[in-house]
Amino acid sequence: MALLEVRNLGISFGGLRAVDSLDMTIDQGQLYGLIGPNGAGKTTVFNLLTGVYRPTEGIITLDGQNLVGKKTVEINKAGIARTFQNIRLFKNMSVMDNVKIGLHNHFKYNLFTGILRLPGYRKVEKSMDERAMELLKVFDLDKEAGNMAANLPYGKQRKLEIARALATEPKLLLLDEPAAGMNPNETEELMKTIQFVREKFKMTILLIEHDMKLVSGICEEVTVLNFGTVLAQGKTGDVLNDPRVVKAYLGE
Repeated sequence: MALLEVRNLGISFGGLRAVDSLDMTIDQGQLYGLIGPNGAGKTTVFNLLTGVYRPTEGIITLDGQNLVGKKTVEINKAGIARTFQNIRLFKNMSVMDNVKIGLHNHFKYNLFTGILRLPGYRKVEKSMDERAMELLKVFDLDKEAGNMAANLPYGKQRKLEIARALATEPKLLLLDEPAAGMNPNETEELMKTIQFVREKFKMTILLIEHDMKLVSGICEEVTVLNFGTVLAQGKTGDVLNDPRVVKAYLGE
């Protein structure tokens, strides 16, 4: 069953056609890759899916709900969460508080209750602490809960960003180059983490990645973009062996 459907998606910036006529279907529970050379339009697609940009044409539906024209916060509440190529944590806040920020879609109290620290506030905060700790334990970060996010090693910062995204309880998780800056051992661990997240949370995942070992190791299907258009699409093994894809990455 399709969770995300993209049809004829396109966007232009002045005379530049950044994404052109993109069709893509991602099924519930699938681990899907979006790949292509630098400048191919991959991050632009993520920005379209999350409401950072509004498409010039085309449709985006998540679980049957039209997302075109919705704001980023509305799309997040509808069920899409993302991480970024350049890690965007609140680095001067604790590991625990970074995850709790992601929980605010689901735990609510009014301003008056929060300012006066009334019983309702304390109950919500206790529930948030417990849920945040559960997520941190999943990623083996519970012992780091009180530490500043900035003090975590790079690989753990990546895990924390994923944990924070999962705190919003998404239907679809977008990972933007999660292996960027990682050494081979860290990348291997990241592959296991992504597969674990998929199984543990029954999560549908779309990732942008340049590390073809990671892509071939975990993605079932991929779409390859080149200059904003679809170059190839289908089963990962078939696509990565397509001469057009090899040429796009390696040149003549």
